Amino acid sequence: MTIKLMNELEISEKKVLIRTDLNVPIENGIIKSDARILAAIPTIKLAIEKNAKVIVMSHLGRPVEGYYSEKYSLLPVFEYLKKKLNKTKIYFSRNYFDNISINPGEVLILENVRFNKGESENSDELSKKYSSLCDVFVMDAFGSAHRMQSSTYGIGKFVKIACAGLLLMSEINALKKALKKPKRPMISIIGGSKVSTKFNVLNELSKISDTMIVGGGIANTFLAINHKIGKSLHQPEFISTAKKLLDTYNIVIPIDSRVGKHFNNTSESINKLPSDILEDEEIMDFGDETIKKTVNIIKKAKTIIWNGPVGVFEFPNFRKGTEFIAKAIANNNGFSIAGGGETLSVIDMFNIKEHISYISTGGGAFLKFIEGKKLPAIQMLENNFKKQF
Repeated sequence: MTIKLMNELEISEKKVLIRTDLNVPIENGIIKSDARILAAIPTIKLAIEKNAKVIVMSHLGRPVEGYYSEKYSLLPVFEYLKKKLNKTKIYFSRNYFDNISINPGEVLILENVRFNKGESENSDELSKKYSSLCDVFVMDAFGSAHRMQSSTYGIGKFVKIACAGLLLMSEINALKKALKKPKRPMISIIGGSKVSTKFNVLNELSKISDTMIVGGGIANTFLAINHKIGKSLHQPEFISTAKKLLDTYNIVIPIDSRVGKHFNNTSESINKLPSDILEDEEIMDFGDETIKKTVNIIKKAKTIIWNGPVGVFEFPNFRKGTEFIAKAIANNNGFSIAGGGETLSVIDMFNIKEHISYISTGGGAFLKFIEGKKLPAIQMLENNFKKQF
């Protein structure tokens, strides 16, 4: 992988456009998790220290493209960054294609790129507009590195210099450490609702993991191989696929579960064996014996890859499995890497951020990298590097 790195470039007084991932959960104007913002700040600060004219862009949520929506505005993020960068002049712009005037050492935050028509389609016209804003483009949004869009990929075709930021490189290096030569035993914990969206990841991780633990709807699909699981979330069309994986690799599935009759935060939690689940019940968490078994596996691990909760952790009655597993990972002295939006929420909920070796800001990109696929943003940086010679 041959790409330019921002920290190696002379960018003083140059307009530097940084594509960050500031896609954070916001409710009623309040940021619920600042993990991605905090991860983006070091690259922004480095550009400030290098006396660049710093321009920052990101997406937020999934608004209707081409239309402004207050719900998806980056204004709350701008207000947050103003406090974090309190010694720096920082501005916000909605109509940034008209004219940008900024001095060295100052920061301009651009409004949500997904308000721009053509962003998701990787429009050349929009990509050219982005490129006209800067002298140097910095790709630092690992969480969007798997998307071939104008602000993450298309701009690289038209800007003279495209390079990688600090976060992007730290993400790639951490994932390589976990995947290329992991210390053994290596375990992976994959939760979430659908086998279909994570089948390739399950397949690839199963090959290199000594043990794989599955939770959530994914685990339910494995349980459905041999059990009737009531109205539990699962994918019947993937049961045969799950069986092949289970027969081939060392995959740990629940031996008991917490079930409820209603999908809400007041539903009673009952611990049951899979064979005892009734038609009107649904699995929403690991049971006590499964928790004991998985925590013991985690204690012995030297490398841990974690993506997704193992139950409906938003409901207090179905949080125990995710909580015990999260805290077991935090107490492990080996190398742990966690990724995915819900995983970040779990880490915040149980206040274990300082005890995870590396927290990836990516969800889809995290999974694609694990699958062994080249991320479009990395390909873009490599292509841009080749253009220089």
